[in-house]
Order: sequence, then C-alpha cells, then structure tokens
Amino acid sequence: MHIPLKVTFRHMEASEAVKTKIKDHVTKLEKYYGRIIGCKVLVEIPHQHHHKGKLYRVQVDLMVPQKEIVANRVSGLNHTHEDVYIAIRDAFRATKRKLEDEIRRKRGKVKTHATLPLGTILALSQKEQYGTIETVDGREIYFHKNSLLNGDLSHLTVGTKVRFLEESGDEGPQASTVKIVKSCAPTRR
Repeated sequence: MHIPLKVTFRHMEASEAVKTKIKDHVTKLEKYYGRIIGCKVLVEIPHQHHHKGKLYRVQVDLMVPQKEIVANRVSGLNHTHEDVYIAIRDAFRATKRKLEDEIRRKRGKVKTHATLPLGTILALSQKEQYGTIETVDGREIYFHKNSLLNGDLSHLTVGTKVRFLEESGDEGPQASTVKIVKSCAPTRR
C-alpha cells in the first residue's frame, strides 16, 4: 500500500490486539489484489447501543486505482457483533466481495441479463387458464397462468405485448415466464 493503514477507534478504548487483527485482514486483501493504495478502518460502538451491550460497528474504506470501496457492518440486530472480532471479520468479508465485484467490472466480466424476447398474446382461455404467444418470427408458444409473473390471466387480452422465457415442453415450446410489457399493454374498456 502507498498510504499506511489507518485504524480509528470511536467511543471505545484503542486496542493493539484489534489493530493486529485488522492488519491481518488487510494483508490478506493485499495478497488477493496487489494494487491497493490505502485502507482506513473505523471501529466504534454507536451511542444508541450502550444500553443493549457493546454492539460494534466496523467500516472499511479501501482505496484502489480510480475507485474507493466502502463496506461496513452495522451491528443492528446482529448480536454476534458483540464480539469485535466477528464484526471485523464480517466487514472485511463485505469489503472483499465489493473488491471482487470491482475487479470483475474492470475486466469486463460483469453479469448482464439478456432482454427477454417480445411477443403478442395470440389467444387466451380464461376457463382452462392458458394462452398462446405469437413470437416476432410467427411461432406460437404455449403458456399456463402459472407462468405469469402476477399469475392472473384477467390482466391479459389478445394483442397484449409480453416478454417471455421460452423452454422446451412435453408438447413443444412453452413459456416458463411471461411478463406484461407495461408501455405496450392495451387499455381495457
């Protein structure tokens, strides 16, 4: 690291043992990602928790090239954070997850969710609780009411635009997920 580690204690006594544990966690992060510029860690006991016991809050502020990663573990209802070492461990786990996300983003390996194909409701059977979707290439895809994200066929009419996830069924293609395209849904009269 270019900037030395800074550990701050708030509303509690400073502890060399806690500093040593934090240094160990920072060393592990440096081994994982060697381009860490600096790290600041805040360990505190928030005022509002004095009557409930010592619930620690740990915040890690990690500086890497072109980014600052901040992760913290707020004690809240997590009574395991009555142990400062568990609060530190959890904060550094969160920091490592955020660092991993940042590394994936820099490498261009961020998960992207493909847009579901667009279709139009071609036919509906309210009694039998199924329908068919016509795809943009003219194919027909079966769907059951259980495939609808809201599970209610009454929100659909013939001509409603939907997005769907296609899969192979026992009797041909079927939609496992059907979602109404809000901006294209016909108005009811």
